Amino acid sequence: MGWDEFLVLWCAVWGVAALVGYGMSLAGVTKAQRTVRVTGRIREVREPRHGGSRKGGIWVVVSYRDPASGQEVTVTNDGERGEMITAAWEGREIGVSHLRGRPHAYRFSNTPEAPGRGLGRPSFAVFLVYVGLVVLAAVDWGWPWALIGISGPWAVSGAVHLPGTVRARNRRIERLAAMDTAQGQVVAVLKDVSVDDDGDTSTTITPVVSFTTREGTAVTAHCTSNLSAPAGAYGRDVTVHYTSADPAEFTLDRAAEHRSEDRDVTFNVLAIVVLVATAVAGVVML
Repeated sequence: MGWDEFLVLWCAVWGVAALVGYGMSLAGVTKAQRTVRVTGRIREVREPRHGGSRKGGIWVVVSYRDPASGQEVTVTNDGERGEMITAAWEGREIGVSHLRGRPHAYRFSNTPEAPGRGLGRPSFAVFLVYVGLVVLAAVDWGWPWALIGISGPWAVSGAVHLPGTVRARNRRIERLAAMDTAQGQVVAVLKDVSVDDDGDTSTTITPVVSFTTREGTAVTAHCTSNLSAPAGAYGRDVTVHYTSADPAEFTLDRAAEHRSEDRDVTFNVLAIVVLVATAVAGVVML
């Protein structure tokens, strides 16, 4: 089988997969559409043990109302339960989901989730078809078509999304400027050691900060940035800047967050420039 035949087969297989996925979505039988999603509320928070592991996130007790029976259900995040809860306080709303008919296999998300349509996998299959077509064009018509086929659409996509990125950056900066301030303390430093397939060891340090908002809400959260010498931070007093509407959005250094937002926009602009230049180079070389 030559390259042409292989690429045609590649596109055909993934094209069929995409059609099947979209068909399942139209029929309402995808996993996302069979998932029951409810809003839970944290009823209890347990402070992490200093020197323990971050695996599983901050231990919480969550209650929610079962839409099938109407009864209130109380569960914990022991074990593998979806997204790691990295910021918790009593009364916080989080997402709880499970497949229809399997309430015992519940999963958490840090925010309540809207119902999904299960279009992620078929859309990825379409992307793989697109990759196959680009490679096929490069094989048949010359490699400059690969530069055009890859860089051109991505440049257009980046340009379309850039205004939204700028607006998100501006909103984030506005929230940073409006943040309240509270005194907090590093109540634990968590340590996880992992060994890869080559036998190399890596250590992850996760400080846990506790602070009380102006409204009296006691927040416990992982603090993974803007804290110097995190391994020795246990017991350290820190100044926490937080969003009153959502204390999970907090920082120890507003200026650093501001610079990070500026870098993100700059990176997006530079990426678009590089993609456009690459597409133009492909056109010139045809």
